[in-house]
Formats: sequence, C-alpha cells, structure tokens
Amino acid sequence: MKTQKRQSPRQEAKTERNLYQAVLTLKSVDECRAFFRDLCTPAELQAMSDRWAVVECLERGLPYREIHKLTGVSVTTITRVARYLGSGNGGYDIASRRIASNKTSSLTGR
Repeated sequence: MKTQKRQSPRQEAKTERNLYQAVLTLKSVDECRAFFRDLCTPAELQAMSDRWAVVECLERGLPYREIHKLTGVSVTTITRVARYLGSGNGGYDIASRRIASNKTSSLTGR
C-alpha cells in the first residue's frame, strides 16, 4: 500500500473507475487471467481466489470450520467474506447469480 496519498479523492475515484472500465473490456477467462496476472502479485491473486472459494462454500451452506479445513482460509477471513456476502455492496451476489445463471443456460441449451 502507498504510504502517502498523491491523488485527491476525486482523482482516486477516477483511477478506480478506469480500472473497472479496463476489466470490462476483457472478453474471456484467458484475457482476465493475463490481465490480473499482470496487475496483481501472486499473493494478491491467491487472496482473491481464496475469498471467491469461500463464497462458493458459504453458498453451499458449509460451516466455517469445514470451509477452513477445505480452503485453509482463516475463520476471520471467512467471517469477513460472509458479512460482505450478506450485507456488502452486492458484488459477490451479482457474480454468483450470473455464474449460476450461465451454468443453467448451458445445461438447458439457452
């Protein structure tokens, strides 16, 4: 993390929005993989992948201790993911529902 802020809050918001715009240009899993491998450190990618694995486990109704055993993610992180899944910004829910919808569509031929 940066030790000093060099951008105004408005500039930071614009920079963040530009990042999201860049992500929206990606058209495949392979393109996303290449982009995130360029953008993130291996540890950052692992942390994000771990959190996503926790989302999937929580949605299956697994207990926290079982999720910890399966993923190696700390119970503290599992709790944090669960809190955001339930009352965060809705991002986990949107992505999860769309993935489920895509799976259903591919099974039904839609």
